Amino acid sequence: MNVEFILLALSPLFGLAMLFEYKRAKSSYNLKEFILNAGLALSHQISDLLALLLLMPFFHWLHVHFSLLSVELNVLTITLAFVLQDFCYYWFHRASHRCNWLWCAHIVHHSSVNMNFSTAMRQSLFYPVVGMWLFWLPLVILGYPPKLVFTIVAINLAYQFFVHTEQAPTLKWFGMLFNTPAHHCLHHARNVHYIDKNYAGVLIIWDKLFGTFVEPINGNAPKYGVAQRTYAVSFADVLLTPWTILFQNLKRQESWKKKLLLLIDKPEKLKQLDFR
Repeated sequence: MNVEFILLALSPLFGLAMLFEYKRAKSSYNLKEFILNAGLALSHQISDLLALLLLMPFFHWLHVHFSLLSVELNVLTITLAFVLQDFCYYWFHRASHRCNWLWCAHIVHHSSVNMNFSTAMRQSLFYPVVGMWLFWLPLVILGYPPKLVFTIVAINLAYQFFVHTEQAPTLKWFGMLFNTPAHHCLHHARNVHYIDKNYAGVLIIWDKLFGTFVEPINGNAPKYGVAQRTYAVSFADVLLTPWTILFQNLKRQESWKKKLLLLIDKPEKLKQLDFR
């Protein structure tokens, strides 16, 4: 599949970036967490590959029978596809912070108290389960071939690898339009002023348009991790504990209606439980 091939092909570049960063900022790395991040990345790629193998026939069926347009692929329409996919990614990312069901997968990415390139690998194998792929369906229904859509998704995700660092220069002019490490470091912060800001994938313009953009505040350096809980450097803790917390909260609800509402409610509404 294009997604896995593109990310696999770029893995030597990712490795070189991490090596260069490590030489400049060894304190942000530790071996145990690096191994955890690599393991999470591998499990995520396997689950994504399986999901694509299972779902690609459905995407093709949807494209053939329900496409609104017959899109002729050229520089203009492919560029538009990149912009539209990035727009969809913004809303997926924003929803992942505001909906418990999606947050249980996405919290894995935010559970580290360090910010470096290896943090970009820290992904959940549950993304296909919670329905990340649903956010790419509008492009398929619009008329873009599924393989092109998922190729663009892969390129978008590859770009995002490079915004996970504190070692980049301030890219002031570039950052007027595009997401930069300075923007994304704030997104990973648990400081109250930075929480739920800078959701951008590639283009920072969506945050500026929809009121979620924030710039660094003097004297308020980012502190990384999630506000609700400190997670152990443990595959089971970062991957499974968010689901355990959600299910324990669901059990306390008196009706199915309340259970369903809790699934789509904000993460801060969950009662945090300590299982360690």
